[in-house]
Amino acid sequence: MAKSWKFALLGGSALLVALTAQASADDFDLNALVEAAKKEPPVSVYSTTGKIVEQAKAFTAKYGVQATGTKANAASQLEMVVREAQAKNVQADVLQISDAAAGVAQLVPEGYVESWVPPDLADKIDPFYRDPLVISNEANVWAYNTEVYKSCPVKNIWELTEPKWKGKVAFQDPLGKASYVDWFNQMAMHADDKIAAAYKAQYGKDLVKDEDSATAMWVKALAANAPLLTDADEAAAQAVGAPNQKEPFVGLMSSAKFRDNQEAGTKLGLCTGLQPFAGWLYPSLGFIAKGTDSPNAAKLFIHYLLTEEGITPQAEDGKMSSNRDIKLPDSEPSGIGKVVDQMEPYDASSANDDWDARQDWQDFWRVNYKK
Repeated sequence: MAKSWKFALLGGSALLVALTAQASADDFDLNALVEAAKKEPPVSVYSTTGKIVEQAKAFTAKYGVQATGTKANAASQLEMVVREAQAKNVQADVLQISDAAAGVAQLVPEGYVESWVPPDLADKIDPFYRDPLVISNEANVWAYNTEVYKSCPVKNIWELTEPKWKGKVAFQDPLGKASYVDWFNQMAMHADDKIAAAYKAQYGKDLVKDEDSATAMWVKALAANAPLLTDADEAAAQAVGAPNQKEPFVGLMSSAKFRDNQEAGTKLGLCTGLQPFAGWLYPSLGFIAKGTDSPNAAKLFIHYLLTEEGITPQAEDGKMSSNRDIKLPDSEPSGIGKVVDQMEPYDASSANDDWDARQDWQDFWRVNYKK
């Protein structure tokens, strides 16, 4: 999985260090990296979470290396990086981008960004998450209303396609949320046998397919069951977890919405034990812009994000570090850390396929969706 990602050095300074993902931990000197970073211009960091603002401030205070964090959605990050690279005027030095398929398909092949794994942390990061580097994983989970139900009222995702749940399942519109159609493609490519097995477990017979995959059959049936489509997780979370309901929805949303239980009195519960998955993970990738004037400061920030101190502000919202030594804080409200093995992981090896298949899955959803 290792690649010799090499970064251009600024000339004239003996403090600048060339680091690659193949370098060993014995060769890596964090102190030297810090000293090199201090000689470089301030670094700009972009992320899809607003927590990056406080993370950049904490980084600056810790290392004396000036960093500015800015929240920007994945589409804005992609446009910015492409535009700056083409103009040879790199301003965005570090990206934490949540659209893995777009990042891998649009930025990496053009050589606009590079991926660097800190050698002293490499053995703590599963090879699955090194190429490209995954900073953290966030979970989209199936949830239910704990005020109405003692436990999740469904045990199998195929139940959500049945008449009982017609019009009572809520999640973001796949036509406006690319990660959902990427999820469909991930299931079809890497877990289709599990979708078919879940059907047999529910109905006692093999699935008879009139589509290309068991996943397509499930997506088709779910779309035809009149789910409530929202423009944000907040609306799905309210449909599921708002108090004083008699017949609440079951829904799919980011585990970060479970903080509403504490802040807004919602009644969200995690659907643990759901077959074949209780939800799915999507990664945020860590990239360094090729051509940055601050290559060492950029590497130092990537290193910082992979430490407990660096990732904690995001971990409080349920974002799970790819560094296996870092656990979610006890205060994380969803409990996702205890059931992460029930989530479908994102396999970046097929990110290009996810990108290429987006329009096909969106068209498939559009054709089969019934209100």
